[in-house]
Amino acid sequence: MAADAASTRPVVKSKVTAYSGGAVASTRRKARVVAERPSNAQKLGLRGTEDALDLKSSVALVIDQDTDEVLLSKNAEAVLPIASITKLMTAIVVLDAAQPMDEPLKVSKVALDTPKNNRSRLKVGATLSRGELMHLALMSSENRAAYSIGAAYPGGLPALVEAMNHKALELGMNDSHFVEPTGLSSDNRSSAQDLALLVRAAYQHPVLREYSTATDASVAVGRHTVQFRTTNSLVRNPSWEIGLQKTGYISEAGRCLVMQAQLAGRKLIMVLLDSAGRYSRVGDAERIRRWLDALPATHVSAAQPVPVVPETRSATVSESERDLGRSGSDAF
Repeated sequence: MAADAASTRPVVKSKVTAYSGGAVASTRRKARVVAERPSNAQKLGLRGTEDALDLKSSVALVIDQDTDEVLLSKNAEAVLPIASITKLMTAIVVLDAAQPMDEPLKVSKVALDTPKNNRSRLKVGATLSRGELMHLALMSSENRAAYSIGAAYPGGLPALVEAMNHKALELGMNDSHFVEPTGLSSDNRSSAQDLALLVRAAYQHPVLREYSTATDASVAVGRHTVQFRTTNSLVRNPSWEIGLQKTGYISEAGRCLVMQAQLAGRKLIMVLLDSAGRYSRVGDAERIRRWLDALPATHVSAAQPVPVVPETRSATVSESERDLGRSGSDAF
């Protein structure tokens, strides 16, 4: 039945391209692809097609942060749910409001806080500072933390959501739309091209770089001290130099990851959306890194075949992925 329903939907063919040059702006087209998700295995043809690097993510984009050169693009215009990548926009608009980071806030129950979605270890009613909540929202993808700083925005959640959408337009994120601050709603949607703009904007804030790339934090929650860890195992991997990052997951969005990282001597922005398996976004990031490391000093032209990256993984990567599985709070 699911297969029959899916077959009636339009198909968007997957295409991955490596570039020798060109800016992000030059690759944007007016047409927008809005992906309705019939299933995890088959959705508008974005998954199941081959690409040169055998990426498990339906959507991928890698650009040079300094030059806007597009190095790799796969379905970069597709508009999909983005899960907790949303929290980056929440943090930006909260910082724009210049609210004090040391102000104590009460932890609020998320509107979408169901037993299925709730992995929070923050007790409703506990008091933490705005800075602590933002730290946990970005590092550990804490939904109650993100919701609480959103609820404390001047004018409340409606004003926050309005500010998020206004900021998106200001940044040129014309394919993006936000309805709440956590990412639990699949109505928070964007494209890889737009999210590259979001990462670039977030990177301008030192506090967001610091919070998102921390490996762990201890926070007093009531009478107890609770230990939180990063949801991105690559942050703990010494072979990666990550300046900003955010993970995300809900079933409608798949596994998502955005990063600013220094690879192959360049500052790059990487976006991976709708990855198929629990560890596949990490595997895709490693595939891209090995491909970049293997490129000659002068990049191959778009007309030449992209070198295929071997599938073998180092012990370090495997250990990082196992750590991610034990972190217990990724996902959102």
